[in-house]
Amino acid sequence: MINTTVQVAHQHWWMLLVRGVLAILFGIIALVAPGIALLAFIYVFAAYALLDGITAIVVSLQERRFLRSWWVLLLEGIAGIIFGLLAFAWPGETALVLLYLVAFWALVTGIIEISAAFIVPGTTGQRWGVGLAGLLSLIFGVILLVRPGAGLLAILWLVGIYAIAFGLSLIIYGFQVRSRGGMPAPAV
Repeated sequence: MINTTVQVAHQHWWMLLVRGVLAILFGIIALVAPGIALLAFIYVFAAYALLDGITAIVVSLQERRFLRSWWVLLLEGIAGIIFGLLAFAWPGETALVLLYLVAFWALVTGIIEISAAFIVPGTTGQRWGVGLAGLLSLIFGVILLVRPGAGLLAILWLVGIYAIAFGLSLIIYGFQVRSRGGMPAPAV
């Protein structure tokens, strides 16, 4: 079972890379153009959350025959799609609504990513990227909930930095999965 799991993860390492690159691109847009209109920011976030969710669902469904924990990634994907659709449906709402939407999305994603770090096969050295991505998501969500009046510009910068760090973590993890090859990882 472990060998099959590792082979499946190895075949789909590039999906982690795609998720990471999308997150980094989203973060760069948020940092380079902080003065963009709120509507444009909402649409960029919504598109990112939808693409990330779709990617997570595709991978989970491809791995469901081989991994008992495939549903964790499926839940993360569904959450991303729901939050993306909500952002598209309410583009004219206040920045506070977006702030809470992003904060709750980050909290849900963080919890699921941290859970995945304990479920995904491999050594701790190979799983730290997904755990770090989850921790960053949790910290980011809490900051947004505790300081809602920080202002849209500050939120854009936080989102940009978070997205880049999250993306880098996923890319690192993707390359770690790829480097494992078809060999099972040593037990922890």
